[in-house]
Amino acid sequence: MTDAPAASPLIDLSHPIRAGLVTYPGLPAPTITPHLTREGSRSSYAPGTEFAIDAITMVGNTGTYLDSPFHRYADGDDLAGLPLDRLVGLRAEVFRLVDLGERGIPAEVFADRDLRDAAVLLHTGWDRHFGRPEYGVGAPYLTGAGADHLVAQGVALVGIDSVNIDDSSPAANGERPAHSALLAAGIPVVEHLTNLRQVPTSGAAFTAVPPRIEGFGTFPVRAFAMLP
Repeated sequence: MTDAPAASPLIDLSHPIRAGLVTYPGLPAPTITPHLTREGSRSSYAPGTEFAIDAITMVGNTGTYLDSPFHRYADGDDLAGLPLDRLVGLRAEVFRLVDLGERGIPAEVFADRDLRDAAVLLHTGWDRHFGRPEYGVGAPYLTGAGADHLVAQGVALVGIDSVNIDDSSPAANGERPAHSALLAAGIPVVEHLTNLRQVPTSGAAFTAVPPRIEGFGTFPVRAFAMLP
């Protein structure tokens, strides 16, 4: 597959969040409600001046989100503890896996590339199902051996445009080897990426920064790539 040209040097890799969006099957959708309406604010401000303040209720696993080590390990870094140099302006290495032919992404696909300190982005094409029931069925994932290889290579971050970096089907029996290996090594994981087809295999810079929340392991990000 050839790299698709982009009209802008910035490629948005995040799904928009809206009320009722189902990101991960079985988890609740976000609700968005007004805390202060524009109409209600008018009595507090000068004529012609109004504001809206809204409230959102959601689980951290909503939209395109980042998993910190605390998501898996009680003593791991939470969102507030993540160093920015693991999140901002990372050298992006994109792997085209749309035609892989198997669900599990093996270590062999990462051969012959220098991945140290890189954001490894797994382009499976599964984002085409996002928001629909089929998104959670038969999705691609990173194998435990693949995750171990990336840890050994010293990558900075791993992202995927699928429902989970691990196999979340019943056949996995609840095991999560990719999460376990990557997060144990302090490597953040970004799930539910999109538009990776627009990012070249090498040369772009990747950024995904969550809010600095203490005691929290997972939260949505505005992930994007800057083209060279």
